[in-house]
Amino acid sequence: MINRHMLLIALSIFFALVMALMPLPFSLEPFRPDWVLLVLMYWSLALPHRLNIGTAWVVGLVIDLATGSSLGVNSLTYSVCIFVTASNFQKIRNFSLWQQSLLIGLFLTLYHLMQFWLNHFLLGVYFSPHYLWPVLTGMLSWIWVFLLLRKYRRHFRIR
Repeated sequence: MINRHMLLIALSIFFALVMALMPLPFSLEPFRPDWVLLVLMYWSLALPHRLNIGTAWVVGLVIDLATGSSLGVNSLTYSVCIFVTASNFQKIRNFSLWQQSLLIGLFLTLYHLMQFWLNHFLLGVYFSPHYLWPVLTGMLSWIWVFLLLRKYRRHFRIR
């Protein structure tokens, strides 16, 4: 039973990876939400005993390899964000959905600023305001991701 639950969680993370790697038109690319991080944050809030920092680290390495970014940047930033959400999951769960969306926006801002900071030191990238567009789209997407994954979790009785 435990393996079935982990397989279903891994399947949802796989679909988030597919959504993150799916090509978009060039004009919409800056607005792509961070699907993988949103799904990881959902599972760390819903089932913190199933998804931990190690899982976030491995998924971040997969994203780094798939996108060709500097190895370890997404791993580190995912791990920090999942640490913050998993260590405060009891508080965050008690908030309403729109309040959670605002908090997720703060976590996404943390993610993007850390990612920029690491890329700045590693690659010499300079800040541009379009780096933060995924924060807004991620906040708006959180409500739908939350509702969809909660229905998925309840339908398959993932515990």
